[in-house]
Amino acid sequence: MNSNPNKTGTTRDAQLEQELGVLRRQYEQLREKQVRTEQDMANLTSQLEGLKAQAQAEYGTSDPDELQALLQSKREENEQVVAKYREHVQDIQAALAAVENRVEGEG
Repeated sequence: MNSNPNKTGTTRDAQLEQELGVLRRQYEQLREKQVRTEQDMANLTSQLEGLKAQAQAEYGTSDPDELQALLQSKREENEQVVAKYREHVQDIQAALAAVENRVEGEG
């Protein structure tokens, strides 16, 4: 039989104290993570509001769907401008080739 009834209690107390220490460290880590996450959210919210204001000022809207439609429209305009420029360059190349052919034919 156990001659020291407190020995088992002491071991159990030590285990509980050790577990409590682990739990306290975990709690502190979680609390620090929560604080960082809240700070990140505040920063991101502030950035989002700034970007919305910038979009509103530059494009007249901050609605993502409207901005997407505007972007698509601008892409289509750019494609048309590039096509016209390509045609212009090709016309210049053709005219230059015609001049070169005449010069070579005369020479």
